[in-house]
Amino acid sequence: MRKSRRQIVNRIIEATAVGLVALDLLIYFAVYRPLGEKLGVETHRHAELRQAIRNQQVRVDVLRKFETALPKAGKRLEEFSTNRAPSRREAYSTAAHLIHKTTDAAGVVLTSTAFRLDTEHHDPLERLGVEINAQGSYEDLLKFTHALETANDFILVREFNLTPGGVNGTLGLRLGVELYLTP
Repeated sequence: MRKSRRQIVNRIIEATAVGLVALDLLIYFAVYRPLGEKLGVETHRHAELRQAIRNQQVRVDVLRKFETALPKAGKRLEEFSTNRAPSRREAYSTAAHLIHKTTDAAGVVLTSTAFRLDTEHHDPLERLGVEINAQGSYEDLLKFTHALETANDFILVREFNLTPGGVNGTLGLRLGVELYLTP
């Protein structure tokens, strides 16, 4: 009987152990594993949201810098308009004076100058097209062009054509520039 009691107890313990293993497997597959997957998904989502927050914070910091620089930019834009772009009334005389001053300084001969106000574009600054024809040596023509480009007025060189002049190795220059001016 002792043996049978022991067998009964062993079988009860074995059945309990098998039941506990089955319960563990059931809990693992029904509860723990789905929760682990949800936890992994939520951890990944949390990391993505933190990265998005960091990216947005960088954008906010950049926008704050722009916000603090905006009053200065407006002041500098107004200063640029007054110091670098002449008014429409002064544009022709400013351009003529600048061209004559730079031709004299560079040692080139000015052959013709033509002005054309561009009314097609409706930008904040108007454009005064100037077509310049000059003659001189290559070095002097480059000095002349460089002096125009680096002048205080807002000038943009749009066209640059060199042609042989024929007299003493001089070259002809056809230069198209735009002088920007305030309306």
